[in-house]
Amino acid sequence: MKVLPFTIPVPHGQSIIVQEEVLPHFYPHLHRHAEIQVTWIQQGEGTLLAGNSMHVFGSGDVYVLGANQPHLFKSSPEYFAEDSDKQVRAVSVFFNPNGQLSALFGLPEMVLVKSFFTKQQSGFKVPAEAAVAFWAMIQKIQYANGAAQLALLIDMLNAMSMLEGIEPLSSGNFPYSMTDPEGARIATVYNYIMHNYSSALTLDEVARLAHLTPNAFCRYFKKHTRTTFIAFVNKVRVNEACKLLVNGSLNNIADVAYSCGFSSITNFNYVFKAITGKSPRDYINEYSGAVKATR
Repeated sequence: MKVLPFTIPVPHGQSIIVQEEVLPHFYPHLHRHAEIQVTWIQQGEGTLLAGNSMHVFGSGDVYVLGANQPHLFKSSPEYFAEDSDKQVRAVSVFFNPNGQLSALFGLPEMVLVKSFFTKQQSGFKVPAEAAVAFWAMIQKIQYANGAAQLALLIDMLNAMSMLEGIEPLSSGNFPYSMTDPEGARIATVYNYIMHNYSSALTLDEVARLAHLTPNAFCRYFKKHTRTTFIAFVNKVRVNEACKLLVNGSLNNIADVAYSCGFSSITNFNYVFKAITGKSPRDYINEYSGAVKATR
């Protein structure tokens, strides 16, 4: 099996990198890079894994990912179907305040902006009500160059520094200082879980994947993710269940539970409420009420 790099190098020779993606699905492997990343999801849906937390993403969302923050935009399962004609579209802006832009971020006029991004190392999602404004800013940066592009980046970062009510994507103080071999091992485990959550995953099989004994793996996983293996698997499964519950693609709650890897409806109800704070039925009703209120 090919070992994929955990740290992805971004091309040198540019202080601002803009990347447009039009693909069958997003890059499906956990990775990191030294640059802060601002991504506008133009088309597509799935699960964002950022640090040790998961978030449902969809078209129109704008995310900011911190420097060296492990992350993965995992497209929904239907994007990987053999007969799928679906596509994802996204535009990302990369910049490194400690690289070629360090002199800019060292200016007195940039103190507040630098302080803001220093505090937001766990990344954040731009609030929905502000997202449209940032679509336009990202698009202007995409088609500009030279000094004009740099000026537009400063405008966008300044606007972000004034956002209110944002919450970190990753809970706790996630250890982003792990080495590449450590990160590659965690990435292998994450990727395996994200692609096999619907199966009956066992501690023994995942420990073997990481070339560790079960006890050693539990200690290793907890050290590098600040959560237990079982808790992480449950988060992945509940996250997928949330999407299935609201899109109505399955007949009933029991079907959702079993398709997401839960062995019983009782266990599903218990875990779902422990993670979301509400029962599956209440979750559906709350979502339905919110949709009606926006119409």
